[in-house]
This record gives sequence, structure tokens and C-alpha cells, in this order.
Amino acid sequence: MDQRERVEEQIRKLEEKYRDSGQDLSSYLDGLLYQRYLTYWDYIHLDTLLSLQVPRTHFPDEEIFIMYHQITELYFKLILHEQQQIVDDRTQDVGFFTEKLNRINNYYKALISSFSIMVRGMEPGQFLRYRMALLPASGFQSAQYRMIEIYATPLELLVHPSERHRFSAEHPLEELYEHIYWKMGATDIRTGEKTLTLKQFEYRYTPRFIRIAKEVKGNTIYHKYLNLPPEARDNKALKSALQRMDLNANVNWPLMHLGSAYRYLDREDQAVEATGGTNWKEYLPPGFQKIVFFPAAHEAETLENWGKQWVEHEFNPQNTK
Repeated sequence: MDQRERVEEQIRKLEEKYRDSGQDLSSYLDGLLYQRYLTYWDYIHLDTLLSLQVPRTHFPDEEIFIMYHQITELYFKLILHEQQQIVDDRTQDVGFFTEKLNRINNYYKALISSFSIMVRGMEPGQFLRYRMALLPASGFQSAQYRMIEIYATPLELLVHPSERHRFSAEHPLEELYEHIYWKMGATDIRTGEKTLTLKQFEYRYTPRFIRIAKEVKGNTIYHKYLNLPPEARDNKALKSALQRMDLNANVNWPLMHLGSAYRYLDREDQAVEATGGTNWKEYLPPGFQKIVFFPAAHEAETLENWGKQWVEHEFNPQNTK
């Protein structure tokens, strides 16, 4: 087939496509004729992207702080993009399931390996000063991070470990949400009352979180795994991918934050409060929270010692300074 024949064949297929949808191909060809050539900077909206860093102080390292958090949120969006495809998939194809999980783990790998930018890439003296201009904002207020959890596992597994024995899947979603683990990390250290950080966060995002929880009720990634035939649940590649996602999301990623918090907030005389007033020493260690998205994918011994071996090494100020 020569070039002319190939073009004629492509036009014929386009005519069929637009005719089937009640559209006129010639109008679209006119649009193509007048359309500007696409450039890289227009396609990714580069100028807009580079204008989104707006520091609140004159300290140079604040711009690093802003950019890294923006990069993190983009990776969270990629993770959610893959999670939504898993949840929406009706085939229960193990290969598709595993591939999406592997992509998620690659995103986490990039996040975790790059976190040294936060741990080592800023001057502590600058951070301790410009952080006061950020009150009461906090990384705790990352809604996408909470959405990742809701897509991954049912709410009863996200209840704070001190109360988890009192709840099951039979409880209303709204009640489970009220006892979700991260709320206890955003109470005022002195009074036990909800911090302004948490109040703002709940006001903005609670309706969305509840809506997503209702949409995926009985159909989270964990449910998708449990509903597979027994031989598929034992697939080594799938099980390994689930285990790695659990460790990445609930052990390795929190530990990166813990190391950063110790570097910037822990002082010999006392621990400095986080900008949102969150109790980071109680909230960040994975061995304290024991959040596991996919319990059935792990051995009993792993669950019993969840996060312990990492915390024994990492939850030590000498390892983060």
C-alpha cells in the first residue's frame, strides 16, 4: 500500500468513526487545518506550572519546600489514577491487577527515594523560621493521600488501632470515618481538642471522602483481591505487589516523614510542634498506627511485627541527624 492509498484508507476510517457518532468529518478537518502546531510548553502548560511556586517568606529554601510538596501531590495523582483503574476493572484479570500495582509501587519508589530532598535538602535554621508563616497549614491536609487509603482498603481497617476491635464492616461509613486513625494525630497536644488544621480539613473534604467510601464500598482494591479465585489470590507476582504497596504506603513512606520530622523538629530540650499542631511522634511511626491495607496478603508474623523492624532502626534520632 503506497502513501496515497494509506491516506485514503485513514480518511475512510475517519468517515466511519464520525458518521457513527453523528458528526461531520469535513468540519473536523477544517479545525485541523486551522489549528496551531502543538509545542511542548503548551502541552504541559509549562509557564503555568512554573508560576505556581509562591513563597510566603524571603527564605530561599521555602521554594524547595513548596516544589517538593507539589511534586508529591502529582505522584499521588498518578497513584490514584492507577487505583481507579483497578477498582473500575470488571475482568478481575490478574495480569492487569498486577501491572497496575507495579506502577503504583514505582511511583512510591520514586517518592521514597527522592525524600532526601526534604530530609537533607533544606537548612534546618531556615525551615524553623519560614514554617511559622505557614500556620496552620500542614502536609497532614493532603486529601489525595487520604483518597489513596480509601480506594485501597475498607474504612474499618483504617480505624485507629486503639478502637479497631469495636468496629466492623457492618458499621455505617460515617461512624467508621469519625474514628479513622489520622484524626487522632491532629488533636491539640495540650488540650486533646481538634486542631484548626483538622477542622479546616474536615470542612473541606469530609463530603468527598464519604462519597468515595460509598462508591467503593465492597469494591476497594482489597475487596478486588479477596474476590479473586483462591488460585489467583496465591499468584506470587500479585501477592508480592500487594505486599510491597502495603509496605511502601504504610511503613516506608511514613518513615521518610518521621526522619524529616526528627531532623527539623526534634531538639534536645523538647520536640518542636508541627505547623498544624499535629502530634507527629504519635502519628507518624508505622509501628504505632499498624495500618495494613491488605492483611490477607501477608504472613501472620509480618502482621504481628508490622513496622517494628523498620521503626527499631529508624525511630531513633541518631539515625536521622
